[in-house]
Amino acid sequence: MPAKYVIVIPDGAADEPFDALGGKTALQAADLPAMDRVAREGIVGRSRNVPDRFLPASDVATLSLFGYDPERYYTGRAPLEAAAMGFLLGSDDWAIRCNLMTIRDGLLADFTAGHITSEEGAAIMETIAAKLSRPNVEFHAGVSYRNLMIYRGKPGEARFNAKTVTDPPHDHPGQPAADHLPRGAGADLLIELMNEAAPILADHPVNRARVASGKSPASAIWLWGQGEAPHVTPFREQYGLKGAIISAVDLVRGTGQLAGWTRIDVPGATGYLDTDYTAKARYAIDALDDHDIVCVHVEAPDEASHEGRADAKVEAIERIDHDVVAPLLDKLKTYDQWRILISPDHSTLLRTRAHDRAPVAWTIAGTGIPASGLRYDEQAARDGGGPFFDQGYRLMEKFLDLNWNG
Repeated sequence: MPAKYVIVIPDGAADEPFDALGGKTALQAADLPAMDRVAREGIVGRSRNVPDRFLPASDVATLSLFGYDPERYYTGRAPLEAAAMGFLLGSDDWAIRCNLMTIRDGLLADFTAGHITSEEGAAIMETIAAKLSRPNVEFHAGVSYRNLMIYRGKPGEARFNAKTVTDPPHDHPGQPAADHLPRGAGADLLIELMNEAAPILADHPVNRARVASGKSPASAIWLWGQGEAPHVTPFREQYGLKGAIISAVDLVRGTGQLAGWTRIDVPGATGYLDTDYTAKARYAIDALDDHDIVCVHVEAPDEASHEGRADAKVEAIERIDHDVVAPLLDKLKTYDQWRILISPDHSTLLRTRAHDRAPVAWTIAGTGIPASGLRYDEQAARDGGGPFFDQGYRLMEKFLDLNWNG
């Protein structure tokens, strides 16, 4: 029987010591019997998933984790989400993330608009599309606050280019919106659309109802994460294995789909702290029957970090340990040959409530991997003598090599 592989991504779980956790990181503060078992029976190391010239974010970091060099394959965040939503980009088209968010008193108050529901977001995006779309501008509803704009370009037009700069709103909480507006080629169009959206949103029935119930309104659209269509070598062609991706986040689903992995949508998976952890594990276990490699991505720790909630981050990581890693590890041990990789994509710091480019700690156990006796946290990965991959995408090749023992 062929070997089976599982990747678990606790998004943004990596962190630095935090005062509210007694000077510990979230991984150190959490009770993680399953992850610690993987580390104890396997190896612990680190990887740098975000090259220096890129912003630290899940788009670049997930490409690295899936074994693709961002320097070669990365074109932008939004094109990955467009792939997950089923939108094809032509050679002159650009995809752009359209956040529904709250700007209050000129400040980037909440990049999620109070974690607006997908149903509310869809109603708002329907209005935005009706009033702001143009022959070359499309708006499409996604999941919750995460939506999409597509610019359909003409040959030789170059409305946007590599010098177009946009800022992720989640990296600048509480800062003046005016300090982070788009710059460079095409910025005039993006700012114009953002300005035109404001009065539309102010009077939208969804927002009136949210304000009346004490919730944050979606008072703005924030356009960022632009990029052209990427061209990714299929995972099966590059690594010879059939993969599946389980995630509630279009960005991660899109990356998997571009790699040719089967997209598995799990009922109850929300991309937030209330996601159905156990359902994700059940669907992953079932997927192992006819896939060689299955990846389970859980967004919850990242969302807790962005909200600055240390207790929620610890709880989310513990839920991943108990409800996802433990049953998957038990299932893997029924196969003759297997491996499991647990790794955040990037760090998300409770201190700053933003992503960070620091290397992340990972752990691998399974066939051919010697026991380290260590626990799973940043300090063990740093001080335990495990491998360090300065080019994070190289970890995948080693993870899949049953002759590699670390």
